[in-house]
Parts: sequence; C-alpha cells; structure tokens
Amino acid sequence: MIVIKQRRFLPDKLKVTGWEALEPYFNQLLQRKIESKADLENWLKDRSELEAFISEDLAWRYVRMTCDTNNKELEQAYVFFVTEIEPKISPLNDLLNKKLVQSPFLDALDHDKYFIYLRGIKKEIEIFREANVPLMAEIATESQKYGSIMGSLTVNIDGKELTLQQASNYLKSTDRAKREEAFTKINDKRLQHADELDGLFNRLLKLRHQVAVNAGFDNYRDYMFAAMGRFDYTPADCFAFHDAIKTEVVPLVKAFNEKRKAELGYELRPWDLEVDTQNRPALEPFTSGADLLDKTIGCFKKVDEYFAWCIETMDNMERLDLESRIGKAPGGYNYPMAETNAPFIFMNAASSTRDVETMVHEGGHAVHSFLSKDLELAAFKNCPSEVAELASMSMELLSYEGQDVFYKEPSDLKRAKEEHLEGIIKILPWIATIDKFQHWIYTNPQHTTAERRKYWMELSKEFGTGMVNWIGLEHIQACTWQKQLHLFEVPFYYIEYGMAQLGALAVWRNTQQNKANAIAQYKQALSLGYTKPIGEIYKAAGIEFNFGAIYIRELMAFVKSELNKLI
Repeated sequence: MIVIKQRRFLPDKLKVTGWEALEPYFNQLLQRKIESKADLENWLKDRSELEAFISEDLAWRYVRMTCDTNNKELEQAYVFFVTEIEPKISPLNDLLNKKLVQSPFLDALDHDKYFIYLRGIKKEIEIFREANVPLMAEIATESQKYGSIMGSLTVNIDGKELTLQQASNYLKSTDRAKREEAFTKINDKRLQHADELDGLFNRLLKLRHQVAVNAGFDNYRDYMFAAMGRFDYTPADCFAFHDAIKTEVVPLVKAFNEKRKAELGYELRPWDLEVDTQNRPALEPFTSGADLLDKTIGCFKKVDEYFAWCIETMDNMERLDLESRIGKAPGGYNYPMAETNAPFIFMNAASSTRDVETMVHEGGHAVHSFLSKDLELAAFKNCPSEVAELASMSMELLSYEGQDVFYKEPSDLKRAKEEHLEGIIKILPWIATIDKFQHWIYTNPQHTTAERRKYWMELSKEFGTGMVNWIGLEHIQACTWQKQLHLFEVPFYYIEYGMAQLGALAVWRNTQQNKANAIAQYKQALSLGYTKPIGEIYKAAGIEFNFGAIYIRELMAFVKSELNKLI
C-alpha cells in the first residue's frame, strides 16, 4: 500500500458538492501575498494540492461513468462537473497563472526544475479566452456521448448477447462463415449509429473550430499544437512521419498480407485478417478478469519486482475494472489519480491475446504513475503523450520475458509474440492514417459528411496495401474511422502512439544488449515525469526521440530480425 500524503492546504474532509466548496481556496491563493522565493514555492505547493484534489475528483466521476454507462446518476455527476465546476475554474486558473508569471520572485526559481512547468503556464496564458469556457464545457459534455452510444451496442451470435469487444473474438475463428457473420453483425450494428455519430462529430467539429478562432488561430489543428504543448515538433514533422510510414512500413504490411493470402489460399476479405493461417484456434491466455490480473502480476514479477508491486497495490486499493460487459464504455485506459497517486485501469477483457497486450500496456502507464508519484508538484507528473505512451508501449515488449504465465506451451508464446510484433508494424499505417485524417478535418472545417467519408477512403487507399477486397463493403469502410475513440474524445492524441512505438522498440532493443541497464534507464526516464524536454526524457531511457525515415527503416529491420527468430 502506498502512503497518501497528508494535506497541508485543504481540509481532509473536503468534498466537491458544488462550486461553493472550492471557491474559497482559489480566492485564498489569489489574495495571498508573496513576499519571497520561499513564499512563492509554498504557494505553488498549495496550488498543486488544490489541482490534484480537483483532478482526482473529476477522474473518479469519469471512471464511474465509463464503468456503467447505463447509470444516469453517474453520467449526471460527470456532466455536472464539466458544466458547473470546470467553467468556473478556468478563468480563475488564468488569474493564478498571471499571478505566478508576474511575481517579482519568478526569476529566483530554479530554472532547471521549473522550466518545463513555466513554459506550459506561459502558453496557457497566451491561448486562454474566457469566451471559450462555455464552449469547453459543451465539448466535454458532447464528447462523452460517444462512450454512451458505443457502450450500449450488442450483437447476438450463437444465441449469446455480446458486446462488440466480445463479438470481435469471432474474427479469429477458423470457421470462415462464422468470421463473416461476426464481421457483418458488428458492422451492421455500428452502421445503425453511423449517422448519429456523424452528427455528434459535426457538432464537436464546429465547437472546436470556434474555440480555435476565439483564441486567434486559423484552425483547430494549430490551436491544439499549442494547447497540447507540442514544443518539440511541428505539423511538417508529422507529414514527414506520414511519408516515412508510407515508404518504409506499408511495403512490410503488404508482404504480411501476401503471405497470409498464400497460406489461406484465397483472396483476403476484411474478416480474414485475424484468423490464424495454420487453422489453429485463437489463443485463450486467461479465463476471467481475476485470472488476467493474477497472471499479469506473475508476468511482471519475472521482469521486475517493482512492476508487479504496482499492480498488486492497485488491486489492494480496488483500482481495476477489467472484464467486458454490457453497458460498459468501450476501450481501455489508465487514469492517473493525482492526489492518491494510485491510478485506475479500465479495460474490456474478453480472453484474447489482444487483451493481454492491453493489460500490460495499461500496466506500463500505471508503473509510470507510481514512478513519478513523489515529484513535488502535480504538474510535474502530467506527462505529454509522447512520454506517457513510451512507458506503456515499452512495457508491452519488456513483458515478453514473463508472458509464459499466459502461454504455457512454448509454441503458443512464440505465436503470441509473432502476432504482437506483426501488429506493431501493421498499426503504424493506421496511426499515420488517423493523424493525417485529423490534420485534414480541422484545417478544412467546412467539409461535409460526404466529403469526410470520401477523404477517409482516399487515405485508406494511400496507406493500404491493395491486398484486402472491400468490394461491396465500401459503405462499411467509409465509416471505419468512427471506431477510433480518440477522434471523438481526445482530438490529435494519436500520432504519439507512433512516436512512442519507435521509442519502445529502441528500449527493447537495448535489453538485448544489457537487460538490467535498459530497465534501469527506462525506470529513470519515467521517474522524471515531465520535468525535462521530451528529447531529454528519451535520452534518459537510452534512446532517441526520432521518427524520421532512416530511423524507422532501422527499427523495422530490427523487428524483422526478431520475427525471423520466431520462425
């Protein structure tokens, strides 16, 4: 169990029952006199305590809502916060930011310690507009509707009512007719809500564009690069990444598909992409959420005792909800808890190899939360996605050493590794597609729904291999972007997966030379939180922050060599 720090500024029994519970503490911070460097640092600590408390309160509202989307009280508790509490916090946060940067003692602060934090604060001041406060509340309310819609969808297969996550296991069935049935039912169900999701997205697009215009930007893409603190790369770098994926990775995916087609002996259809080509049934690495948890702890123990301790601690604190069920929001996440410092893992496990990958991925995020928990300010722990996803994606690969707890037969473990490594290569074009799609969406905000679907189809061809026959299914393919939760809930959060995936491969490559040193560097990098620039954090992990074509080619060659060892 971790020790929860005693509050120094807020009362122990404080609860967010309404704005009147929080307002006095904002006013105290605004009115407090700061007459020395020590006063300023104490003010920062008290502000951090307030931020951590508020952040965790919101976190629990989101967690509870996603765990049970049918419970309207839980949904209203979340909506109340984002519509009644957050809009009142935003302008006061702006005043607190200005109080900080205008302090005569600002320059006395340790530059190395506070540089990243102050850089972010100054950017927040630059882009804040009070007119955006109600728009942000409306965006938060609208975006959560995606989870409610998708969490309610079920299909009936073999007489069983299944969530879409559970039904997707049939796409691994060796019975081709059963795969087609599952694919058809899943996508027919999604298509029943395609217009509703398009309408939701159109509302979000309009609101987001207005936020950007209000803040003085030409488009929401440029606004988000500022809001997300993308100080280390530009849109032009993203376009170069897209091109590198097209030239260096897509040909590898095409080769995988050519091999798959040859081994199956027939033309590939969309339901033929996950079945084992040797006609082996899908692997079932665990039987239940409890079994997944126990095996994950056992797996992590074989890699590093500290990793296992993190998951055991979360279990003791009831910070996990793993199994898929009707009424649960889709997807998976690790939600940091800024005050108690023990995060929450949410996922929709359905006994598949993909679920193992998700669990160790979110476990990597959790380890990151624990390693950075003792940093002085809550803001120091708030890492950009390029760093957060390095933690999780590296863990997917580091955990190979312990995954024999899931796969007792050596041949099954080799098969799981092969599927995962191929999956790493296959996901990179999807990441490039989603990111390029977002650049177009938000720099062309007046586009129609039809134009959006048309552009998605163009991108699907650009980053596709031409090996999968979608004839007769174009109406489904044109809506496949709607599967990506990030587009609705966290716009522009996606290319980071690609950047971090390259970093994770480099971390894993380092373990081939010196495992103990590579893990020590990985832990050291994560313990930095966000107190250094991204490039320095990657350097601490013993790798480069690099997503250029030459580096991608080098890492793809490494993955291919590792795949060859499994043959």
